[in-house]
Amino acid sequence: MASALIGGLIDKGYAAAGMRVVELQSEARARLGAQFGVACVDSVAAAAPLGEVVVLAVKPQQMRAAAQALQPRLGRELVITIAAGIRLVDLSRWLGGYATLVRCMPNTPALVGAGITGLYASAGVGADQRALAESILGAVGATLWVPQESLLDPVTAISGSGPAYVLYFIEALQQAAQEMGFSESDAKKLAVETFVGTARLAVLSTEGVAVLRERVTSKGGTTERALASMDADRVKELIVRALHAANQRAHELGEQLGADE
Repeated sequence: MASALIGGLIDKGYAAAGMRVVELQSEARARLGAQFGVACVDSVAAAAPLGEVVVLAVKPQQMRAAAQALQPRLGRELVITIAAGIRLVDLSRWLGGYATLVRCMPNTPALVGAGITGLYASAGVGADQRALAESILGAVGATLWVPQESLLDPVTAISGSGPAYVLYFIEALQQAAQEMGFSESDAKKLAVETFVGTARLAVLSTEGVAVLRERVTSKGGTTERALASMDADRVKELIVRALHAANQRAHELGEQLGADE
């Protein structure tokens, strides 16, 4: 995700020379430097002085250590975290009470500039800093501010994990197409392009997705038969239940990751 953000920002006109990346692994430092032309160092101390914004793009399990290394050097910077499950109250505690924080939940389509990121700002973040956070995450796709941090758990369940659900359904379409006689490559093309085109239709249409679905569903036709089969198997109900399970797990992970050791 860090690579996606760096690439997206450069594509949007941000200067590589204005970015510094802290990366502990030497191979990754070399790769990022060669790919994007950004300065890569092996410690927060080597990155000093800090810029206007600090983006914490580390694994949730590494956040406490990263925050503790960063804390002595913070002044008035905006700190953005994209680590799943790390709540601002915990991050603030690890940063010695620092409160100029924005928590974000992007998703993997950010890798191709087509992501969506949920954002929540702490009370210490001003309008200009909110706009700055939005411009940074907007470099890799759409953005959505949520009014309360707890809503980032369902953002995680729906859009954060959502690409896996979409790919799961694409797998099913592809499998069915292959069982009906198509080659693997042709089956994949049929499945993927159907998703791409339908998603674009949903984006561009002023009508709701239910209306668009109904227009495809001719009475007595193939689509009606397929949807009747899904309804009989309670597919929609099971999908909604699964999303609630993902939301619950996001909440549990927040509790676990923020617990004092």
